[in-house]
Amino acid sequence: MELEQISVEVIDCAKTYADGTKGLHATSLKIEPGEVMALLGPSGCGKTTLLRLIAGLESIDAGGRILFGNQDVTQRPVEQRRVGMVFQHYALFPHMTVLGNIGYGPRVRGVSQQERTRVVGELIDLVRLNGLEHKRPNELSGGQRQRVALARAVAAKPRVLLLDEPLTALDAKLKETLRDELSELLRRLNITAIHVTHDQQEAMAIADRMAVMRAGKIMQIGEPEHLYNSPSHPFVAQFLGRVNTLQRDPTQTSQGILRFGQASIPVDATLGNALLIRPEDLMIHASGQAGTSGAILTRSFMGDRVHLRICVEGQPTLTADVSRECPFRQGDSVSITMNAERLMRASELS
Repeated sequence: MELEQISVEVIDCAKTYADGTKGLHATSLKIEPGEVMALLGPSGCGKTTLLRLIAGLESIDAGGRILFGNQDVTQRPVEQRRVGMVFQHYALFPHMTVLGNIGYGPRVRGVSQQERTRVVGELIDLVRLNGLEHKRPNELSGGQRQRVALARAVAAKPRVLLLDEPLTALDAKLKETLRDELSELLRRLNITAIHVTHDQQEAMAIADRMAVMRAGKIMQIGEPEHLYNSPSHPFVAQFLGRVNTLQRDPTQTSQGILRFGQASIPVDATLGNALLIRPEDLMIHASGQAGTSGAILTRSFMGDRVHLRICVEGQPTLTADVSRECPFRQGDSVSITMNAERLMRASELS
C-alpha cells in the first residue's frame, strides 16, 4: 500500500489556555518524511498538547504555524489535515468485525466497494491479520487489537500518523512485546509518524528520533542513543535511564578533580560541583586491584544483570549494573573504577 511521505514542521507554536495556563511555550520542531518522532516526557510536559496542535484538535496561539510538506495547515480543521490517530484504548467499534473497523474510514469517505476491498485486503496482509477478518474486537488479543487500530488509522491514507500513548494501558510483559511489533509495523508502513509517550524504553525502541520535553518546552532532540549517551541538559540525563549523583567541594571543582574515595580523577571544572554517572559506567573489581575501595551494601539479581548498591568514602550511596556472572556478594570489599568520560553535569547552567 503506497502512503504519501511528507515532512511536518512546527514553527514557533505555543498554546495558552483560557485561564492563562501555558500548555506549550513557543516550540519549533521538524519531522522528516517517513520518520518516526517520539514526543517524550513526564505527565503535564506539553507532549499531548503539541500532538493535538499538529492534529488540529487545539488552536495555536497567534504567530505559530504548522506545515505538512509545503502546505500551511495552521488554519485547517482536523478533518482537512488528513491525519490518522491511534489512541491509548484503540477505540475500535465493538460491534464491527476486523474488516468493518479497517474499512470504516474509506466507507464514510465514499470510496468505492472495489477500492475498499483492495485497500483493506492490503492492510490485512501488511499487519498480519489474515484469518481474523470476521472476528470482533473482544475476540482478539491486545496485539491484534493494536494492529487493527493501526490498520484502521492508515486505511484512509493519511499524510501523518499520530499515536497518543498507544501502549500505556498494557501490563509490562505485553507492552514489551507490542512495542517491538509496533516498531516493525511503522517501518513497514513507511509513514511519517509522531508518537507520544512517557515511557523512555518505549520511545527508544520505536522512534528514529526523540524530542524530550519538560514544562511545555523541548529540552533536546536527537537519536535515542545520542540523547542517552550525550545529553545536553541534566533533565534529559536523569529522565532517560538511571543515574548516580557524585559530589565535590568547590576546591575540587576549581582544581579540576573529583575525589572518589582514595582516588583523584581529573574532571573538567565547568561540569560544576554535582556530577552524574550511569550505573553501567561504574566497574567493580576484586579488592586490591586498581581503583578506589568500596563495599557492597546490597546485591540484587535482575536476570540479565546484577544490580549493586555500593558505599564509597565521601560519596552518596551509588548503584552499579554489572554482569549477571558478578561473583561479589553483600558485605564484600571491592575496587571500583569509572568511565570518567561519561560524567555529566547534574545542575542546570544559570
